[in-house]
Amino acid sequence: MKDKCLLLHQLFNSLRRFRFPFDDKLDSIPENGIYIIFEKGETFEGLDRVVRVGTHTGDNQLPSRLYQHFTDENKDRSIFRKNIGRCFLNLKKSSYAEIWELDFTTKVQREKKAHLGDEPFERRLEKRITSYIKENLSFVLAEVKTKSKRLNLESRIISTISLCSNCKSSPNWLGLHSPKVRIRESGLWQVNELYKEPIRQNEVEELRRLISRKVFTSV
Repeated sequence: MKDKCLLLHQLFNSLRRFRFPFDDKLDSIPENGIYIIFEKGETFEGLDRVVRVGTHTGDNQLPSRLYQHFTDENKDRSIFRKNIGRCFLNLKKSSYAEIWELDFTTKVQREKKAHLGDEPFERRLEKRITSYIKENLSFVLAEVKTKSKRLNLESRIISTISLCSNCKSSPNWLGLHSPKVRIRESGLWQVNELYKEPIRQNEVEELRRLISRKVFTSV
């Protein structure tokens, strides 16, 4: 599995890197695709280690999905943000961790449970999450127009990396403070699509073909 994992890392590390804020690069971001995230201090075989792979389900939603994760300060719209917040709360053994798990997205939930929340506290935590993201994370993109193909490639990439026993987190990785065992064990900021079917060679070649030169040119 190491060879396939290394091949993916070599491919992704050769691509154009996006950092935050990325407003001035919107013309280079496709409407549909897969994003691959790296984190400062995380390496694999001398390369930046992939710490999250994601996509979107709705058509033409890649830019908005990126904003939900990295710019919009609302953990109920981004499981990625929620997971980072979980680590910060866990580090301090904060009693607010239980409230952080609540989802206030729907009106019904807000009306039933809004009194449990601490808005000023959550705003401060959201800003800390945003600061962490902007200071530590970068990403590359693959343009994949078809939903079924996006979801398949996302799953195969995640599975390949999680199945690689050599591609693990550093001792200082923030995710090691996650209450989610699968995040701690996999070294990835996700719990879904882990340890399933790894990517096949023909899918690696397909991924290469799908890469947009505009998006993936290394700079």
